[in-house]
Amino acid sequence: MIETINFITNIIKDFKPQIGLILGSGLGSLADGLDGIRIPYCEIPGFANSTVQGHKGSLVFARVNGKKCMFMQGRYHFYEGHTLQKIIFPIRLMKKIGVKTIILTNAAGGINPDFKSGDLMLISDHINFMGTNPLIGMNDETIGPRFPDMSEIYNKKLREIALNTAKKLNIELKQGVYLAATGPSYETPAEVKMYRLFGADACGMSTVPEAIAAAHAGIKVLGISCITNLAAGIQTTPLSHEEVVYTADKIKNHFKNLILGIIENI
Repeated sequence: MIETINFITNIIKDFKPQIGLILGSGLGSLADGLDGIRIPYCEIPGFANSTVQGHKGSLVFARVNGKKCMFMQGRYHFYEGHTLQKIIFPIRLMKKIGVKTIILTNAAGGINPDFKSGDLMLISDHINFMGTNPLIGMNDETIGPRFPDMSEIYNKKLREIALNTAKKLNIELKQGVYLAATGPSYETPAEVKMYRLFGADACGMSTVPEAIAAAHAGIKVLGISCITNLAAGIQTTPLSHEEVVYTADKIKNHFKNLILGIIENI
């Protein structure tokens, strides 16, 4: 971690990000047009390349609406073979360099029958169905407590800001519970029925480890899912990652305007 911090701070100098953003599948274009510092993951000590289509694999440091931001264009996934400790490494890096608020985004499958492809969903809570937890192992008390409270992972004030911003921009923003499984196979229709009984509104393969790690570190968390398809058994056509990337690209302007508006109001 020290080597990573030194490498990055030597490049960004006195730029101290306040807000961190992780951009999910097909959503990385948000940071493409920003005037800032770009560092490919492959050049950063301690970072691995993202291997998934729609994840560019770069850190971008830039000012957005007067706020100093750090963008991850692409994330690591458990199904890529990374440990959960590797997946949350960037979150702990953000903590160490001063990030106080993090916005987590993802592409997700819609389970709630009121959802449709292309909707945006504000994450109100999550269900960890990955069978493990990123905080297993020795605890670093300089980051957070051994047994962190998870009563309100997704900050209520930030959610209010997101809803008010969406209303001002005339963007429909649904709300719901996100369930994370390991992937990489998509869920079966029977699993989707079970997830719905659990109370899930959308499902995916990311975000939850990062949210847990951020909450553990005392970072305020906001989560937004792009419903890129309906889950198995609800959608009648086969699921594919190409559809995920296509839908994310189709709604990228709404998504970009919403995120930029939220940043402005944080």
